[in-house]
Amino acid sequence: QVQLVESGGGSVQTGGSLKLSCAVSGTIVSMDCMGWYRQAPQKERERVAYFYWPGGGISYADSVKGRFTISQNKTAKMLYLQMDSLKPDDTAIYYCGYMCRSPTVYGQGTQVTVSS
Repeated sequence: QVQLVESGGGSVQTGGSLKLSCAVSGTIVSMDCMGWYRQAPQKERERVAYFYWPGGGISYADSVKGRFTISQNKTAKMLYLQMDSLKPDDTAIYYCGYMCRSPTVYGQGTQVTVSS
């Protein structure tokens, strides 16, 4: 059973930075099956950054490209999302997701609030 626990959310002002972490436990195919998602109030959940599996390439949503950086520590089974130049539109609950299972497995989420 895959379990995901996010941390690192908080409140920042426009232009600030936050780093989210996701601890992965249980049996997984690969840490390259991991990605970050977010869901803003009244909006659908969207994938903002993820690794390709197989291959390990990285993809970002256009809305975060150049500002967010996804990374991982495979040995520690940790996933990270460095978020810089934050904007009010980035306000959402952020989830890590394990994509090599259907449906995708999500953690409980961590709130990110960006004030202007």
